[in-house]
Formats: sequence, C-alpha cells, structure tokens
Amino acid sequence: MRPFPHTFRTTSALHHPTPRPPYRPCDPPAAAPPSPPPSTPQTDRRPSTPARRPSAPSPSPSTPPTEEPPLSRDPLTGDPLTGAPPASAPTAAIPGQTRAAARPADPLARFNTAPEAAAEAVLLACCGSRRWARRVAAHRPYPTVEALLAAADEAAYDMSGADLDEALGDETPPGLPPGTPSSAQTALRHAHDAYLARFGHAFVVCLDTDRPEEHLDRVLGGIRSRLDNEPEEERVASAEELRRVTRARLIHLVTEKGGLTGYSRPSVAV
Repeated sequence: MRPFPHTFRTTSALHHPTPRPPYRPCDPPAAAPPSPPPSTPQTDRRPSTPARRPSAPSPSPSTPPTEEPPLSRDPLTGDPLTGAPPASAPTAAIPGQTRAAARPADPLARFNTAPEAAAEAVLLACCGSRRWARRVAAHRPYPTVEALLAAADEAAYDMSGADLDEALGDETPPGLPPGTPSSAQTALRHAHDAYLARFGHAFVVCLDTDRPEEHLDRVLGGIRSRLDNEPEEERVASAEELRRVTRARLIHLVTEKGGLTGYSRPSVAV
C-alpha cells in the first residue's frame, strides 16, 4: 500500500511551538516619536520681518495743533535759508549794534559826532568869532582833516569886520618858551604894549613852523616891523595871521590823541 502523500513530519518545533502575539488587524503601525525642536537662543527673539512703527495718534479736538518747525532749506532750490530765527528763540545782541554807542577813538570822528554846542565851543577855542564857529560846525561831518581846514579857511575869508574884531579881541599876547630870560620878557612886554596902544588888539603871529628858540626874535621883530603899518594894512595882516593860527590850532585839535577832552584853547604858540 502506497503511503499517503501528505505525510506530516514530526519535528521538535511541532512538539515545542513558539507563542504568537494575538492578531490585531485594525492596529496601525507604531509611528516614530517626534524629534525635539532645535534649541533657540533666548536673546534672538526679533521677528523675521521689520516691525512697522506705530502711527502717531491723531490729536483730539481739545489738544491744540503742534506748530511745524521752520524750514531749514528753500523748497525750490534746496539752498539753506538765512532767515531770522523763530520768535520763540532768544535773539542774541548784534555786536555791531552795541558798538555804535561807543565813543569814537579818532579825534576828527569825535568832532564830527559831538553835539552842536560842544563843537562850537571847541571851534571858539581856535577862533573867537561865534559866526565863524557856527558856520564851520554846521558843515559837519568832515571826511578828512584837509576838508575841515578848507572849510575853516573859507569861513575866515568871509568874516565881516565885526567878526574879525570879535576874533582879534579874543586873542592874548604871544607867550615865550619856559626859561626865557627876564630881560627878554620885559622887552617883549614893552613892545606889545606899544602895539596894543596903536592898533587896539593883541599882536597875532603864527609860530607853528618856527623852533622854540626862535620865538623871541620872531615876535619882537614882527612887532617892530608892523608898528609902522597903517591901521587898515595891519588889519589885513592880522586877519591873515589869525587864519594861519586857527589852522594850526585845528590841526592840533583833530590829530592829537585826547585833543577834545577839554574845551580850553589848544596850547599852540601864537
């Protein structure tokens, strides 16, 4: 008899079967655990896109509108504006404005800016004619000393007889330098007394171009030579010497420092 074709072989596995887990057809396969997120530094919390600046809130009706700042550049050309500062900003004093009140250092400038009465008093120290002084003072300001001297000469040439008498009557006898011997002073005094008795006014001579040691001879010689003049002739000579003396006094007045500090007659030999 042929053996049955489906014969089971007996093995150890059959005798010792391995337990199987129970079959669960509906359970899905176990998923892998999620990986932890990468650690991020605590300081880097900025967003990936730049934050937008919040817009300023619109002013409430009770809040007054804020004034716009002044333009610093011209909207058309773009050039910086050079206008005055805003009214709220304090304005500094301009040095040029405060300097105008200072006293001019130039004697001619002080003469030009002196009050009218003071200028006339200064001019009367140079020439005793009031009409002459008013006329010269009225033509201020003078740009140069030469312009002042030219105006003084013109006013002197236009003096009337009364003006000349007033100016000559204000003159004093010429003085001599310190240290002149008393005998020379006595001789000069006698000569001048003779001149005064003849012409009725002080002897006038300009010694501006002479040295001090020549003054005695110049004055004594002038008195003796002019004593023989006629009154009208001597009047013309005196008027010319007075004009020259006035020029010398004016030059001394407006060119020397401090010449206008006082209103006395300048110390110019006459």
